[in-house]
Amino acid sequence: MGVLPVPAEVRVILLDIEGTTTPIAFVQETLFPYIKDNVRQYLRAHWEEEECQRDVGLLRKQAQEDSSLDGATLIPLESGNGEEELERVIQAVVDNVLWQMSLDRKTTALKQLQGHMWRAAYATGHVKGEIFEDVVPAIRKWREAGMKVYIYSSGSIEAQKLLFGYSTEGDILELFDGHFDTKIGPKVESESYRRIAASIGCATNNILFLTDVPREASAAEEADTHVAVVIRPGNAGLTDDEKSYYSLISSFAELFLPSST
Repeated sequence: MGVLPVPAEVRVILLDIEGTTTPIAFVQETLFPYIKDNVRQYLRAHWEEEECQRDVGLLRKQAQEDSSLDGATLIPLESGNGEEELERVIQAVVDNVLWQMSLDRKTTALKQLQGHMWRAAYATGHVKGEIFEDVVPAIRKWREAGMKVYIYSSGSIEAQKLLFGYSTEGDILELFDGHFDTKIGPKVESESYRRIAASIGCATNNILFLTDVPREASAAEEADTHVAVVIRPGNAGLTDDEKSYYSLISSFAELFLPSST
């Protein structure tokens, strides 16, 4: 790997989170288990709140769309017929959330509920976002060189802001110019990167996207976005073809900006 020169036309660095800025183990061993262990308790505590009802409504709509899928759990409407019915509805929500998580679904409905649950966990100090030690110094250097830095993750924008706002490095939200999630489109579709470029106000080839997922890198590349695949401890292995095809880095410090000469 070593040093990777950044193309001269790049003005924006777009970052994935899981496996790129943050260890996959943090997401898999801290964030996701927190949801599984606490979703029922959270729903019981917040059920009457408008935000929780919006979350459940989105999950209900997603469940209807997923009704033909094996194992999908529909979420019945509440008719106000007492505690027993409420328990059935909450159980259906819990079953749906656990089913989606078992399949590693990236639906907006699931991510929104997770984001709200993580907000409570971060705010109470139960969780701190883990950041690789090379990330903050590199981003500061990029920004000093005039680069814009954005996040694009399958996690909701709120979940992204929580991770970086309550991180092991403190509140580092000031380092980012903006955030994108799956509302702008799936990360494995090239059109998503065109939309991001349009939203930022630049050409797709003004962007360098860093991700640990070759499918995402391929989609970005199809949109004429520059890409590099990040190799981190715990990330999925790459095929020999992927290793030879993509530019690879194991640390953000390996990126060499032309303006830093």
